[in-house]
Amino acid sequence: AGVALAVADAVWAQIKAAGHANDEHLSILDHLFGKNMLRACKILDEGGVRRVTGAPSGRSLFLVMGESKRKEEYICFPEHLCTCYSFFYDIVGRGEQLCVSCKHQLAARLAEAVGKHQEMEVTDEELAHMLIGK
Repeated sequence: AGVALAVADAVWAQIKAAGHANDEHLSILDHLFGKNMLRACKILDEGGVRRVTGAPSGRSLFLVMGESKRKEEYICFPEHLCTCYSFFYDIVGRGEQLCVSCKHQLAARLAEAVGKHQEMEVTDEELAHMLIGK
């Protein structure tokens, strides 16, 4: 898994440096992340990623739209955590994937790398309330 993570990190860095993902990048990510990468691209294509930044601290998180009819949004830290059921069940609970990311994390990471996300600024207090669910 260490080599796979290193490859994924290198690909993310190349995408960020270029400002776009080419077919080779997407092919490698698809191989590493499987069906979640395709689903992440769909979420991104539908404009389902927002970065929320707190002021004045500059701390940020991503809100990523789910695919269900409810269209819920999940709080996401692309390299660390997502509040979706899949993250806790498949990744934390079963350690299922070679590279540990749900589709929402992948969508946020890709959106950040290519600059294709909506921006939203809130106060640090509002950001804290989002994190504690109030």
